[in-house]
Amino acid sequence: MPTAAHPAEPVALRVDADRGRFTGSSERYEKRLGDLAGLYRSTQAFESALATDDGEPVYWVESSTPDTGRGALTIGLSVLRPGRIGDEFAMTRGHLHAQSEFAELYHGISGSGVMLLESVEGESRAVPIGPGISVHVPGGWVHRSVNVGEELLVTLFAYATEAGQDYGIIERAGGMSRLVVSDGAGGWTTRANPDHGGYRA
Repeated sequence: MPTAAHPAEPVALRVDADRGRFTGSSERYEKRLGDLAGLYRSTQAFESALATDDGEPVYWVESSTPDTGRGALTIGLSVLRPGRIGDEFAMTRGHLHAQSEFAELYHGISGSGVMLLESVEGESRAVPIGPGISVHVPGGWVHRSVNVGEELLVTLFAYATEAGQDYGIIERAGGMSRLVVSDGAGGWTTRANPDHGGYRA
């Protein structure tokens, strides 16, 4: 256990964007399609995709948290496979930090994506992210990654470890207020989600 007299050891982290791996990480979690029931609006499209699913993770996170005390930083790699369910692009569950005032930084490594951000007061932003693009997510913004390309979307993220995550806030709201969908011409756009009922703690 790190202490003031014996702080945590420095860690060298290497990103392998082609494989979506983070050498030097200490934690990994995966989400398969079956874990994401209720995430997409079209139940029929989801069930159809599930029937032909290969069982491989649709996204995963590898992270390094060498210390958990005040001031500690969690750094990780988020990797999201491409695909669509109905006209919605592949996405992560998304979250707001449990201590909502904490910010997060995402940096695009490879692929083409959108950071969908919504304030608890109802504002919405869809910010493109890709290689060399960083997105600052201020405190108070619910956020999720969406893969709008044909390759793995790989982003590096960093946040204060003590921030924590509230993964249930989107589910309790009936989804985010905007959906990232195909524009019918090879690109993406957003449209209103009629199921969204507002964010509550």
